[in-house]
Amino acid sequence: MLLHDINPSIKALAVVVCVLILSVFFDPVTPSLTLVITIAVTFMFGRVSIKKWLLLFSPFLFMAFIYIWSAILFSRSAEEETILWTWGILTLTEEGFQRALSLGLRVLSFTSLSLLFILTTKPTEFLLSLMQQCRLSPKLAYGIMAGYRFLPLIKEEFEIIRSAHRIRGVSKARSFSEKIAELKRYAVPLLAGAIRKAERTAMAMESKGFTGDKNRQFYHKITVSKKDWAFFAIMVSAVLLSAYTSWQLGYLQLYNGEL
Repeated sequence: MLLHDINPSIKALAVVVCVLILSVFFDPVTPSLTLVITIAVTFMFGRVSIKKWLLLFSPFLFMAFIYIWSAILFSRSAEEETILWTWGILTLTEEGFQRALSLGLRVLSFTSLSLLFILTTKPTEFLLSLMQQCRLSPKLAYGIMAGYRFLPLIKEEFEIIRSAHRIRGVSKARSFSEKIAELKRYAVPLLAGAIRKAERTAMAMESKGFTGDKNRQFYHKITVSKKDWAFFAIMVSAVLLSAYTSWQLGYLQLYNGEL
């Protein structure tokens, strides 16, 4: 069973449910175990490049470190908490360190679940699944799909316009006012080109009989099978098993809205 073959809507539902379950708990063990399981599932059952995964994961790793450091410095310490380290007005307690670690690991767990979905799901198949299984409006779905397809074209047009300006001797903007003027020079032709492409796409879709009817036929059909629900059950069970393990170790805590 490869993650790329799982129904995108069921995969998205599994990720959302896992995130919601993790949001209930606030201890370091539950998100850390979920993080390990999610990474293992991603690389064992998904054709995912380790280099690409690390490139996308590293900014959130830095963000988690900032969260942990901030929570340690500005945590609220009670009198009954165990003090580990004190320096001036800064006091580090065992309970405060666990709360800070829990916050950082939650960020990493959410990130790993999101990357599992993003790196193993094609945008086109996801939109088709939303139309076929979730009854998403075809007008909205095909509009998003067309906009997604336009992004590489807009980038290419931007490079052409910038090269044309350099050939004609337009100097590079240095001051703030020059950058605003440069932005206008780029924005107007790009906007005009985008409008022309949108009109041509709309006319082409109307000529092919596209009406936005939800009961339309699809050339590429996305189905739901037992393996999709098995993946959903496995992911949710993994999070619940992590919470149960944390409870057995005596670390499980419910999130009460306070740090």
